[in-house]
Amino acid sequence: MIVIPAIDIRAGRCVRLVQGDFSRETVYADDPVAVARHWASHGASWLHVVDLDGARAGEPVQLELVREIVRAVPGVLVQAGGGVRSLDAIERLLDSGVTRVVIGTVALEQPELVTQAIERFGTDRLVVAIDSRNGWVATRGWETLTPVRAEDVAQRVAAQGVRRVLATDIGRDGTLTRPNVELMARLAAIGVLVIASGGVSRYEDLLALARVPGVEAAIVGRALYEGQLRFERAADWVVGGAG
Repeated sequence: MIVIPAIDIRAGRCVRLVQGDFSRETVYADDPVAVARHWASHGASWLHVVDLDGARAGEPVQLELVREIVRAVPGVLVQAGGGVRSLDAIERLLDSGVTRVVIGTVALEQPELVTQAIERFGTDRLVVAIDSRNGWVATRGWETLTPVRAEDVAQRVAAQGVRRVLATDIGRDGTLTRPNVELMARLAAIGVLVIASGGVSRYEDLLALARVPGVEAAIVGRALYEGQLRFERAADWVVGGAG
């Protein structure tokens, strides 16, 4: 399982939110590009970049900054999302140099766009974010709770040809509690590859996720920025096998 450091961008700075709450923000750095270089220099093979401004606006806002990050870390793969709700937005992000684009709200509100995106860009260029609170999916920057279960979305997008989902337990995101291993296992059992997010605070949490068949990666933010986890070389970012 691959460990992927998160770079969440708001107003041009690298931040972390607690449980997706924009009023509970911690600023970790003023220069997200420097942060990207830092993780690359410590051996990270992937970066997960989130445009929080875009998530609220409904369209990418920090596209130029994403482009700068990609240019700054040659050889490191980048997946990015936040406010990606059209084929044009997907294309612009891919043109910026990212390897994978994360889509969330649109997968629920415009399922036909998922099919169109797979046909146009290929399933390996897309990740569907399934963000849930107590099992119920949240959309529009995590600010709108829906009556749809996370597993139902996973089944629906898998039937459309989606190969990979990014699953976040919002209640654990930024809390340093523990990841929702049970949720990740239920989603993986549907037949999609799972990128797990939310709640990782220690190496044992990563080992627990790595033991779940189908969980290929884990995104880590606060635990890295606050020093609970320290990775110094490329091998450190792979836990329990290659994912």
